[in-house]
Amino acid sequence: MTVIHRKGQREPKGPAPTAAEISGAFERPAHVQEVSEPAQPNAEVVYNGRNVVIPDHFRLYVGDKLARLERFDPSITRFEVVLYHEPNRRLQKQAQVVEVTARCDGPVVRAQASGENFYAATELVADKLQKQLRRANARKRIRKNGPGRPVSLAEATAPGALVDDPSPETLDEAEARWDDGVEPYEPGQVVRIKDHDAVPMTVDDALYEMELVGHDFFLFQDKETDKPSVVYRRHAFDYGLIRLA
Repeated sequence: MTVIHRKGQREPKGPAPTAAEISGAFERPAHVQEVSEPAQPNAEVVYNGRNVVIPDHFRLYVGDKLARLERFDPSITRFEVVLYHEPNRRLQKQAQVVEVTARCDGPVVRAQASGENFYAATELVADKLQKQLRRANARKRIRKNGPGRPVSLAEATAPGALVDDPSPETLDEAEARWDDGVEPYEPGQVVRIKDHDAVPMTVDDALYEMELVGHDFFLFQDKETDKPSVVYRRHAFDYGLIRLA
């Protein structure tokens, strides 16, 4: 296996945001009311602007949103908020992206949304995060109170194995009520399997696709070496490249 570290700014291909787009990124929409006394979360909040200077009034707005989300999981100890510009192919201009990660007991809950400005994106990401937190909380509650520890394969296939009566609300039923189609990450478990088309492309094209979908890595078939490869983000706005030998 070969690992290659590559210098470079973590930005997708496409035009850089114009001054007008940057200046309008933090304009408060008419439907968003200014809170006279915004609440602030008890959890630590870490802001990261990728080529974005985050003004204080927006930090207060985001803090108020996060404080309202804490009631869905009091165990949250840290919020990580990332803001950046992203090309929008449909509108031929820059979209504003907000990513929020909530670190708490159990699953790490993460949501991302984009909009014409950072306020609109925050409205969307707060709704997504609320659904994620409620769903994760339901999973923890069911696992704590309900039907018991998982049954091993040996126990399930043993002669005379019995099937317990179903509980009033199973884990699947609780999850279905808050299912938004996004699988939360849980340590130690394979929670999602995805088939990825092996489309030959260059490293530059893979970096562009990675930034386009907003992920921290991207799996692809290297056009030059014909090897399965992965590009990924490193610290200090650098990239890494992993190839199978």
